Amino acid sequence: MKNKLTVVGAGNVGATVAMRVAEKELADVVIVDVLEGVPAGKALDLAEAAPIERHDAHITGVTNDYSPAKDSDIVVITAGIPRKPGMSRDDLLSTNAGIMKSVVSEIAKVAPDTILIVVTNPLDAMCHVALETSGFDKTKVIGMAGVLDSARFRTFIAMELNVSVENTHAFVLGAHGDTMVPLPRYSSVAGIPITELMSAERIEALVERTRKGGGEIVSLLKTGSAYYAPASAAVEMAEAILKDKKKILPCVTYLQGEYGIQNLFIGVPVKLGSAGVEEIIEITLTPEEREALHKSAQAVQGLVDDLKRLG
Repeated sequence: MKNKLTVVGAGNVGATVAMRVAEKELADVVIVDVLEGVPAGKALDLAEAAPIERHDAHITGVTNDYSPAKDSDIVVITAGIPRKPGMSRDDLLSTNAGIMKSVVSEIAKVAPDTILIVVTNPLDAMCHVALETSGFDKTKVIGMAGVLDSARFRTFIAMELNVSVENTHAFVLGAHGDTMVPLPRYSSVAGIPITELMSAERIEALVERTRKGGGEIVSLLKTGSAYYAPASAAVEMAEAILKDKKKILPCVTYLQGEYGIQNLFIGVPVKLGSAGVEEIIEITLTPEEREALHKSAQAVQGLVDDLKRLG
């Protein structure tokens, strides 16, 4: 198979990304992790499913060896630790920044022309670490957030109106977290704005549920966090790039003046193709929406400032 996609991190998100990429026959897959045997075991398990799922993607799993990732078209980075009870935000930020630096420096050696899709949290801040460490062009470092958050909003709209999720369209901008900015004006069902289909109170309830979508799953699972939908979101981005689809998706990208935001990764609509982020789409926002987006950007800036303080 011509394309190659590497997943760094063989946990639930990474393994699910590997599975979906292979089953869609988008690329051969390399799984890299620090745990001895785990990536090789998951790769073998996925390979043994291939005759049943009817695909011929080649899947390799390795421990602390980045050489099989050589010349990868895309690298999806899921490696990192989740926030644990008693852990401060600074601890999480510092630990995952260290992991991100280590991973990206290794990837840059073996796949200098790759496109990075960052999934590790805190996502917007980790994109800054990846960009700085890799030295890549800003168009080749992309964060997975808006696709996931928009999918959650679409799911809740479909549930509320009892319609097919295929009929729903939604846009969520901003940081991946409580300050994200769902946009009901740009959200629709079969082209009909949701503002025509439900009350302002119900829309606000869905917006709030979207903002807390990840936390809702964490509270239900008790241990761990979401992985099916995050993996699907990363794969949709990868597919748009590998197939040069020129697909417009909300992604975390580096802004240099767009939306009045300077030198910061934040979620906005972009056109994804073989070159990565090929265009940043600037949509018209109301003063309230613009204020909410800038508030979200301030939250990201706070994390970036903390990263600098922590060294």
